[in-house]
Amino acid sequence: MPINSSESVHTGKSSLPRRLLGKTGLKVSIIGMGGIVVMNEEPDHTRQVVAEVIDKGVNYFDVAPSYGDAEFKLGPALKPFRKDVYLACKTGQRSYSGAAGELKQSLRHLETGYFDVYQLHGLVDVEKDVKAALGKDGAIKAFVEAKKNGLIRNIGFSAHTPAAAITAMKEFEFDTIMFPVNFSIHFNSGLETEVLFLAGRQNLGIIGIKALAKQKRQEGTAKVSYSKCWYEPFDDADTVELALNWAFSQNISLAIPPGEESLFRLCLNLAPHCRKLTKAQLERLAAISSMAEPIFPE
Repeated sequence: MPINSSESVHTGKSSLPRRLLGKTGLKVSIIGMGGIVVMNEEPDHTRQVVAEVIDKGVNYFDVAPSYGDAEFKLGPALKPFRKDVYLACKTGQRSYSGAAGELKQSLRHLETGYFDVYQLHGLVDVEKDVKAALGKDGAIKAFVEAKKNGLIRNIGFSAHTPAAAITAMKEFEFDTIMFPVNFSIHFNSGLETEVLFLAGRQNLGIIGIKALAKQKRQEGTAKVSYSKCWYEPFDDADTVELALNWAFSQNISLAIPPGEESLFRLCLNLAPHCRKLTKAQLERLAAISSMAEPIFPE
Protein backbone atom coordinates (compact mmCIF):
# COMPACT_ATOMS: atom_id res chain seq x y z
CA MET A 1 0.00 0.00 0.00
CA PRO A 2 1.17 3.57 -0.63
CA ILE A 3 2.57 5.60 2.24
CA ASN A 4 -0.29 7.02 4.32
CA SER A 5 -2.68 5.20 2.00
CA SER A 6 -5.60 5.94 4.30
CA GLU A 7 -5.09 9.63 3.53
CA SER A 8 -4.55 9.16 -0.20
CA VAL A 9 -7.20 9.26 -2.88
CA HIS A 10 -6.69 7.48 -6.20
CA THR A 11 -8.25 8.93 -9.32
CA GLY A 12 -9.99 6.74 -11.84
CA LYS A 13 -7.70 7.74 -14.70
CA SER A 14 -4.35 7.51 -12.95
CA SER A 15 -2.40 5.58 -10.37
CA LEU A 16 -0.97 8.82 -8.98
CA PRO A 17 -2.43 9.18 -5.46
CA ARG A 18 -3.94 12.40 -4.16
CA ARG A 19 -3.88 13.85 -0.68
CA LEU A 20 -5.75 16.63 1.03
CA LEU A 21 -3.81 19.90 1.02
CA GLY A 22 -4.36 20.60 4.69
CA LYS A 23 -7.32 22.77 5.60
CA THR A 24 -7.73 24.01 2.00
CA GLY A 25 -9.79 20.94 1.23
CA LEU A 26 -8.08 20.59 -2.16
CA LYS A 27 -7.26 17.02 -3.19
CA VAL A 28 -3.88 17.35 -4.86
CA SER A 29 -1.67 14.90 -6.71
CA ILE A 30 1.31 13.86 -4.59
CA ILE A 31 3.57 15.14 -7.36
CA GLY A 32 3.08 18.72 -8.51
CA MET A 33 4.71 20.36 -11.51
CA GLY A 34 6.93 23.39 -11.05
CA GLY A 35 6.84 25.97 -13.79
CA ILE A 36 10.60 25.81 -14.24
CA VAL A 37 10.05 22.55 -16.13
CA VAL A 38 8.70 24.55 -19.09
CA MET A 39 10.89 27.63 -18.67
CA ASN A 40 12.64 28.46 -21.97
CA GLU A 41 10.80 25.67 -23.76
CA GLU A 42 8.93 26.02 -27.06
CA PRO A 43 5.14 26.55 -26.76
CA ASP A 44 4.35 23.30 -28.60
CA HIS A 45 6.57 21.29 -26.27
CA THR A 46 5.06 23.02 -23.25
CA ARG A 47 1.54 22.13 -24.36
CA GLN A 48 2.61 18.53 -24.91
CA VAL A 49 4.23 18.23 -21.49
CA VAL A 50 1.29 19.79 -19.66
CA ALA A 51 -1.26 17.58 -21.45
CA GLU A 52 0.80 14.44 -20.78
CA VAL A 53 1.31 15.04 -17.07
CA ILE A 54 -2.34 15.94 -16.53
CA ASP A 55 -3.26 12.68 -18.23
CA LYS A 56 -0.98 10.92 -15.74
CA GLY A 57 -2.84 12.51 -12.84
CA VAL A 58 -0.95 15.72 -12.01
CA ASN A 59 -3.42 18.40 -10.94
CA TYR A 60 -1.19 20.90 -9.10
CA PHE A 61 1.01 23.44 -10.88
CA ASP A 62 3.28 25.99 -9.20
CA VAL A 63 5.01 28.95 -10.82
CA ALA A 64 6.47 32.38 -10.04
CA PRO A 65 7.48 35.55 -11.90
CA SER A 66 11.10 34.85 -11.06
CA TYR A 67 11.04 31.64 -13.14
CA GLY A 68 12.04 33.33 -16.38
CA ASP A 69 9.32 33.03 -19.03
CA ALA A 70 7.54 30.15 -17.27
CA GLU A 71 4.34 32.12 -16.66
CA PHE A 72 4.05 32.99 -20.35
CA LYS A 73 4.58 29.35 -21.33
CA LEU A 74 2.46 27.68 -18.66
CA GLY A 75 -0.62 29.90 -18.90
CA PRO A 76 -1.67 29.09 -22.48
CA ALA A 77 -0.83 25.41 -22.04
CA LEU A 78 -3.00 25.14 -18.92
CA LYS A 79 -5.93 27.12 -20.30
CA PRO A 80 -7.85 24.14 -21.74
CA PHE A 81 -7.54 22.31 -18.41
CA ARG A 82 -7.84 25.22 -15.98
CA LYS A 83 -11.12 24.16 -14.35
CA ASP A 84 -9.71 20.69 -13.62
CA VAL A 85 -6.37 21.69 -12.06
CA TYR A 86 -5.02 23.82 -9.25
CA LEU A 87 -2.71 26.70 -10.07
CA ALA A 88 -0.39 28.21 -7.48
CA CYS A 89 1.75 31.31 -7.92
CA LYS A 90 4.09 33.35 -5.75
CA THR A 91 5.43 36.85 -5.28
CA GLY A 92 8.79 37.95 -3.97
CA GLN A 93 7.42 41.42 -3.27
CA ARG A 94 7.20 42.42 0.38
CA SER A 95 5.18 45.64 0.10
CA TYR A 96 1.45 46.07 -0.42
CA SER A 97 1.81 47.94 -3.70
CA GLY A 98 4.50 45.62 -5.02
CA ALA A 99 2.53 42.46 -4.25
CA ALA A 100 -0.75 43.86 -5.59
CA GLY A 101 0.93 44.81 -8.85
CA GLU A 102 2.75 41.53 -9.28
CA LEU A 103 -0.39 39.53 -8.54
CA LYS A 104 -2.32 41.29 -11.31
CA GLN A 105 0.62 40.84 -13.66
CA SER A 106 0.83 37.10 -12.98
CA LEU A 107 -2.91 36.68 -13.51
CA ARG A 108 -2.52 38.28 -16.95
CA HIS A 109 0.57 36.28 -17.86
CA LEU A 110 -1.06 33.01 -16.84
CA GLU A 111 -4.37 33.88 -18.52
CA THR A 112 -6.45 33.02 -15.47
CA GLY A 113 -8.97 34.82 -13.31
CA TYR A 114 -7.77 33.46 -9.97
CA PHE A 115 -5.10 31.46 -8.17
CA ASP A 116 -5.99 28.45 -6.06
CA VAL A 117 -2.95 29.23 -3.90
CA TYR A 118 -0.95 32.46 -3.81
CA GLN A 119 2.24 32.57 -1.76
CA LEU A 120 4.87 34.83 -0.30
CA HIS A 121 7.99 33.60 -2.09
CA GLY A 122 11.28 32.69 -0.45
CA LEU A 123 11.02 33.89 3.14
CA VAL A 124 14.49 33.75 4.65
CA ASP A 125 15.10 36.67 7.01
CA VAL A 126 12.64 37.34 9.82
CA GLU A 127 12.88 41.13 9.68
CA LYS A 128 13.49 41.78 5.97
CA ASP A 129 11.07 39.16 4.69
CA VAL A 130 8.52 38.06 7.28
CA LYS A 131 8.04 41.24 9.29
CA ALA A 132 8.07 43.38 6.16
CA ALA A 133 5.52 41.22 4.33
CA LEU A 134 3.21 40.87 7.33
CA GLY A 135 3.43 44.51 8.43
CA LYS A 136 0.74 47.18 8.17
CA ASP A 137 1.58 48.09 4.57
CA GLY A 138 3.09 44.74 3.72
CA ALA A 139 2.33 42.27 0.96
CA ILE A 140 -0.14 40.34 3.11
CA LYS A 141 -2.57 43.26 2.89
CA ALA A 142 -2.74 42.77 -0.87
CA PHE A 143 -3.26 39.03 -0.36
CA VAL A 144 -6.18 39.55 2.00
CA GLU A 145 -7.84 42.05 -0.34
CA ALA A 146 -7.34 39.74 -3.32
CA LYS A 147 -8.86 36.80 -1.46
CA LYS A 148 -11.88 38.92 -0.53
CA ASN A 149 -12.26 39.83 -4.21
CA GLY A 150 -12.00 36.23 -5.42
CA LEU A 151 -8.55 36.52 -7.00
CA ILE A 152 -6.96 34.20 -4.42
CA ARG A 153 -8.56 31.16 -2.83
CA ASN A 154 -5.83 30.19 -0.38
CA ILE A 155 -2.86 32.07 1.07
CA GLY A 156 0.52 30.44 1.60
CA PHE A 157 4.25 31.01 1.73
CA SER A 158 7.54 29.36 0.88
CA ALA A 159 10.51 29.60 3.19
CA HIS A 160 14.08 28.34 3.42
CA THR A 161 14.82 28.92 7.11
CA PRO A 162 13.05 27.59 10.21
CA ALA A 163 13.08 31.02 11.86
CA ALA A 164 11.25 32.64 8.95
CA ALA A 165 8.75 29.81 8.60
CA ILE A 166 7.93 29.57 12.29
CA THR A 167 7.57 33.33 12.69
CA ALA A 168 5.28 33.49 9.66
CA MET A 169 3.05 30.70 10.99
CA LYS A 170 2.80 32.36 14.39
CA GLU A 171 1.92 35.79 13.03
CA PHE A 172 -0.61 34.98 10.28
CA GLU A 173 -3.18 32.28 9.63
CA PHE A 174 -1.80 30.75 6.43
CA ASP A 175 -3.35 27.90 4.48
CA THR A 176 -0.20 26.34 2.97
CA ILE A 177 3.56 26.19 3.42
CA MET A 178 6.36 25.21 1.03
CA PHE A 179 9.53 24.08 2.79
CA PRO A 180 12.59 21.91 2.08
CA VAL A 181 11.81 18.29 2.98
CA ASN A 182 14.98 16.39 2.17
CA PHE A 183 16.51 13.35 3.85
CA SER A 184 20.09 14.61 3.54
CA ILE A 185 19.24 17.92 5.19
CA HIS A 186 17.29 16.05 7.87
CA PHE A 187 20.08 13.67 8.81
CA ASN A 188 22.55 16.55 8.99
CA SER A 189 20.52 19.18 10.83
CA GLY A 190 16.86 18.28 11.23
CA LEU A 191 16.10 21.62 9.54
CA GLU A 192 12.45 20.81 8.89
CA THR A 193 11.49 19.10 12.15
CA GLU A 194 10.04 21.98 14.16
CA VAL A 195 8.58 23.63 11.06
CA LEU A 196 6.63 20.55 9.98
CA PHE A 197 5.46 19.93 13.54
CA LEU A 198 3.93 23.41 13.81
CA ALA A 199 2.52 23.24 10.28
CA GLY A 200 0.86 19.95 11.16
CA ARG A 201 -0.66 21.38 14.32
CA GLN A 202 -2.13 24.22 12.26
CA ASN A 203 -3.34 21.79 9.59
CA LEU A 204 -1.52 23.65 6.85
CA GLY A 205 -1.17 22.08 3.43
CA ILE A 206 2.52 21.11 3.36
CA ILE A 207 4.30 21.24 0.02
CA GLY A 208 7.71 19.59 0.08
CA ILE A 209 10.51 21.04 -2.02
CA LYS A 210 14.15 20.08 -2.62
CA ALA A 211 13.48 16.37 -1.95
CA LEU A 212 16.15 15.37 -4.50
CA ALA A 213 18.80 17.92 -3.55
CA LYS A 214 22.13 16.18 -3.04
CA GLN A 215 24.54 19.03 -2.32
CA LYS A 216 25.64 22.50 -3.34
CA ARG A 217 27.30 22.75 -6.72
CA GLN A 218 31.03 22.57 -6.30
CA GLU A 219 32.75 25.87 -7.03
CA GLY A 220 34.05 26.05 -10.58
CA THR A 221 31.82 23.28 -11.92
CA ALA A 222 29.56 24.10 -14.83
CA LYS A 223 25.84 23.44 -14.88
CA VAL A 224 26.11 20.92 -17.67
CA SER A 225 23.71 18.10 -16.89
CA TYR A 226 20.97 19.95 -15.02
CA SER A 227 21.03 23.60 -15.95
CA LYS A 228 17.72 24.34 -14.23
CA CYS A 229 18.97 23.20 -10.82
CA TRP A 230 21.09 25.48 -8.64
CA TYR A 231 22.19 22.40 -6.70
CA GLU A 232 23.43 18.93 -7.60
CA PRO A 233 20.44 16.57 -7.56
CA PHE A 234 20.24 12.88 -6.88
CA ASP A 235 19.41 11.32 -10.22
CA ASP A 236 19.75 7.54 -9.96
CA ALA A 237 16.34 5.88 -9.75
CA ASP A 238 17.04 3.89 -6.57
CA THR A 239 18.08 6.93 -4.53
CA VAL A 240 15.36 9.12 -6.03
CA GLU A 241 12.71 6.60 -5.04
CA LEU A 242 14.07 6.41 -1.50
CA ALA A 243 14.23 10.22 -1.33
CA LEU A 244 10.58 10.46 -2.37
CA ASN A 245 9.62 7.68 0.05
CA TRP A 246 11.22 9.63 2.88
CA ALA A 247 9.62 12.94 1.88
CA PHE A 248 6.14 11.43 1.56
CA SER A 249 6.46 9.96 5.06
CA GLN A 250 6.91 13.43 6.59
CA ASN A 251 3.23 14.45 6.49
CA ILE A 252 3.55 16.43 3.27
CA SER A 253 0.61 16.68 0.88
CA LEU A 254 2.72 16.77 -2.25
CA ALA A 255 6.26 17.21 -3.52
CA ILE A 256 7.45 19.57 -6.24
CA PRO A 257 10.40 17.88 -8.00
CA PRO A 258 13.33 19.78 -9.55
CA GLY A 259 12.70 21.87 -12.65
CA GLU A 260 14.57 19.50 -14.95
CA GLU A 261 12.04 17.70 -17.12
CA SER A 262 13.89 14.38 -16.94
CA LEU A 263 13.94 14.43 -13.14
CA PHE A 264 10.33 15.56 -12.95
CA ARG A 265 9.28 12.67 -15.19
CA LEU A 266 11.35 10.24 -13.13
CA CYS A 267 9.57 11.36 -9.96
CA LEU A 268 6.22 11.15 -11.67
CA ASN A 269 6.90 7.54 -12.65
CA LEU A 270 8.26 6.50 -9.25
CA ALA A 271 5.77 8.25 -6.95
CA PRO A 272 2.88 5.77 -7.30
CA HIS A 273 5.19 2.99 -6.11
CA CYS A 274 6.49 4.67 -2.96
CA ARG A 275 6.29 2.61 0.19
CA LYS A 276 7.11 2.95 3.86
CA LEU A 277 10.87 2.80 4.37
CA THR A 278 12.44 -0.16 6.11
CA LYS A 279 15.05 0.20 8.83
CA ALA A 280 17.74 -0.86 6.35
CA GLN A 281 16.62 1.78 3.87
CA LEU A 282 16.70 4.48 6.53
CA GLU A 283 20.22 3.43 7.44
CA ARG A 284 21.17 3.63 3.77
CA LEU A 285 19.79 7.18 3.51
CA ALA A 286 21.73 8.19 6.62
CA ALA A 287 24.91 6.82 5.04
CA ILE A 288 24.26 8.64 1.76
CA SER A 289 23.65 11.92 3.57
CA SER A 290 26.96 11.63 5.41
CA MET A 291 28.82 11.80 2.10
CA ALA A 292 27.22 15.01 0.78
CA GLU A 293 27.11 18.62 1.89
CA PRO A 294 23.42 19.55 2.33
CA ILE A 295 22.21 22.66 0.51
CA PHE A 296 20.88 24.10 3.77
CA PRO A 297 23.39 23.05 6.46
CA GLU A 298 21.49 24.55 9.36
